Amino acid sequence: MLHKLFAAFRANNTEELPDPDAELALGALLVRVAMSDRDYQVEEISLIDRILARLFQHNAIEAAKIRATCEKLHAAAPETDTFAKLIRETTGLDERLSALDALWEVVLADGDPEESELRVLESARKAMGLSFIDSKAARERAEQTNKPVS
Repeated sequence: MLHKLFAAFRANNTEELPDPDAELALGALLVRVAMSDRDYQVEEISLIDRILARLFQHNAIEAAKIRATCEKLHAAAPETDTFAKLIRETTGLDERLSALDALWEVVLADGDPEESELRVLESARKAMGLSFIDSKAARERAEQTNKPVS
């Protein structure tokens, strides 16, 4: 089903995109939340690369290539729910919680969250089957991760 959905969006694009798996779905969600405030910064790009490297054991070059693919998937995909549901259907609870942590890291990377970023994150949280309490805990962990060392 997902294959047909993504194929329909690729019909106008000559470049072949891979069918998303949980890794590409998370990467596309990270890109989507970073781009949602219309200010896709180098800091966010580099953070997405580091998150992909950390969660999926990639070196820096592999992570950057995957992020570039995720940027294309984000542009081609219709809804945030599509990626988040793929994550819910193909991963366990721990991986979904890690995905939520990563989303919060990107949301908080450029300071205070914008409403558009929070809407994407909230949509993803619901589609991944996670609770508001899970999200609050993930935000607290991300705030600790992003806290400057004094």
